[in-house]
Amino acid sequence: MAIEEFPRMKRLPPYVFVKVNALKMEARRRGEDIIDLGMGNPDMPTPPHIVAKLMEAAGKGTNHRYSASKGITKLRVAIADWYKRRFDVDIDPETEAIATIGAKEGLSHLVLASVEPGDVVLVPNPTYPIHAASVVIAGGQLVSIPLTHDRDFFEDLDNITNLILPRPTMLIISFPHNPTTTCVDLDFFRRIVDYAHKYKVWIIHDFAYADLVFDDYVAPSFLQVPGAKEVGVELFSLSKSYNMPGWRMGFVVGNQRLVHALTRIKSYLDYGVFQPIQIAGIIALNGPYDCVQEIVGVYKERRDALCRGLHNIGWRVEPPKGTMFVWARIPRKFRHLGSINYSMMLINKAKVAVSPGVGFGEFGDEYVRFALVENVHRTNQAIRGLRKVMRMTPEEIEQVTKEYLG
Repeated sequence: MAIEEFPRMKRLPPYVFVKVNALKMEARRRGEDIIDLGMGNPDMPTPPHIVAKLMEAAGKGTNHRYSASKGITKLRVAIADWYKRRFDVDIDPETEAIATIGAKEGLSHLVLASVEPGDVVLVPNPTYPIHAASVVIAGGQLVSIPLTHDRDFFEDLDNITNLILPRPTMLIISFPHNPTTTCVDLDFFRRIVDYAHKYKVWIIHDFAYADLVFDDYVAPSFLQVPGAKEVGVELFSLSKSYNMPGWRMGFVVGNQRLVHALTRIKSYLDYGVFQPIQIAGIIALNGPYDCVQEIVGVYKERRDALCRGLHNIGWRVEPPKGTMFVWARIPRKFRHLGSINYSMMLINKAKVAVSPGVGFGEFGDEYVRFALVENVHRTNQAIRGLRKVMRMTPEEIEQVTKEYLG
């Protein structure tokens, strides 16, 4: 029996990963070994000193009570200290910082608190799904800015801003970028800040991959630009840098008005993260950085193995300078299938699961995203499966086309 959805849920776009995930699970139930490079779910353990602090704090009954929805004071001080050490940015822990239940929760509730029904919000396309979905949930009007190799982002941004009515009130960005792995320099953020001041647009920058960078690239903070705090905020998550995805620990820093709005709405919605997790978060932020460097080193090794393997089988990709992903344009001879059908075909023919690019927006349909969540041995095994697909004859490709497109 079909379930009738509520109007707000009907506004959300269909979850296009469903078909691929269902096919993957069906194959696994049949006993097939599917190498899952789809979901960006970090597979390494959290550093031991962070786990030890959690266990110590969890043993104290005083930490079992309700916490503070904006985060305990020592955590917000640690957040401010981290920003000062990393980016030489001053953050007031009382008025410019708030702990969140991961970056995803912080972003979605911030948009809900600050976007009125009908407000126009600009979001790059393709992008991480919650960036777009949060606008829809809040009742805003979502407008896409193409983020593709053949377009000028700022030219499109200016043109769209000047053409649409009502004028946009917010721009949501994220660099290093998921899924395209695009990385930017500080001059990019200077232009963003200039744009925000010129058009009176709020900026939300999701900085989840601040640490996951390679080849001597250093990801700048949006807040390093003078005047940035006047127009926006930045989000960070401990999920990737410290291998703490299931812990749900993140924060938002920057503009006092936006931080206050998020603080106010969260005071109605939650009591914050379990206090021992916040205490462990303090240890992570204040602790040694070598554990982060080790994690980044593992991702680099996996990136190199995947990109080298793809290159060897004739699938040319640009090794990313940041994130835990590889954004790969579908080989020309398969591009007509579209990213969903191509991803399904890879499960069947190569025993490899990837994320279809269209799941991140229509401008991603010529791509698939690989997540660097398997070790080098499994990555090489995936390459062997993909080689079989790359060697398909024209007759086999024609048969596959009939199978998936009819």
